[in-house]
Amino acid sequence: MSGTAESEGAIREAEGRRRPRARTVLLTALVLLAGAILLAAGTGYWAYEHYTGRVQRIPKTFPTDAPVPAASKGGQNFLLMGLDSRSEVPTTGSDAKGTLWKYGDQRSDAMMLVHIPADRSAAYVVSLPRDSWVDIPGRGRAKLNAAFSWGGPPLLIDTVQRLTNVRVDHFAVIDWNGFRKLTDAVGGVDILMSDGERRHMDGAQALAYVGERKNLPNGDFDRTHRQQNYLRTVLEKVMSSASLKDPLQLKKTLDIFTETVSVDERFGDGEMRELVWSMREVRAGDMTFMNAPVKGTGMVKGQSVVHLDPARGAALWKAYQDDTVGTYVETHPVDRLRPATN
Repeated sequence: MSGTAESEGAIREAEGRRRPRARTVLLTALVLLAGAILLAAGTGYWAYEHYTGRVQRIPKTFPTDAPVPAASKGGQNFLLMGLDSRSEVPTTGSDAKGTLWKYGDQRSDAMMLVHIPADRSAAYVVSLPRDSWVDIPGRGRAKLNAAFSWGGPPLLIDTVQRLTNVRVDHFAVIDWNGFRKLTDAVGGVDILMSDGERRHMDGAQALAYVGERKNLPNGDFDRTHRQQNYLRTVLEKVMSSASLKDPLQLKKTLDIFTETVSVDERFGDGEMRELVWSMREVRAGDMTFMNAPVKGTGMVKGQSVVHLDPARGAALWKAYQDDTVGTYVETHPVDRLRPATN
């Protein structure tokens, strides 16, 4: 990842807005690791079952009458989404008071396709640029984030599956209300900036950080790395030994998680508990974050768009299908989030 000049003015300006534009990132592995964290903290099976049972389910998540790719030869694939919602009230999680999707009202802002290998030893997170110029079933060519706006989760999942030929096993989403609330619940985060320094951010500041793109050298590509950097930072904090030893803080974090994140109706309690238990040894350092392969940017019909690279993308998505993403990362150049060094 190339170095990015941090825009302090932009962050301060966004902090002062009454209702910042929703530039969110889904807190990926909290869905996968919440139960394991509970067990590690010694709170027992009752709490483990209790929290997975409280996660909000989305009805009719998956498309019907649409082609479904073959299942991956190993592991599972998750489509994770941050919702650009203009709602004043929460629209995701058990705390939701507004509608998750209404035609034309919301767009998917952060989209990540995550592969969990069969041996549950790692996680691979690929960000799909919101401005990717793609085929949307029944709509023609448009930006990827329009799919959710036009057809909610089913059309977004159908679009991604046709684009990648990767079956989406499960779907999860968080809106900007939840993003900010969850950040504050963990006491804020210390984000590693491009100059190597760490800056403490509360929910509003973190929202501005992951949403900034106009003052970044590589625009949306740097922005997706910021989203990934934030996600990794939250995971490191939640899974630290200090957090695990503080039952009150842990309970607060998990309460907020269930209040703010929604998942598909197929992701049952039993499957969720099996997955988090099998991944109990995975930590943030075992997760690889990267951007989908792209050819560049351009203008189409007066819109700034991202052109994906079909050839390089095909190799990556084949690795998803074959459960060989680790080998792919080792043998192919990738636009990867740099390691956290301090």
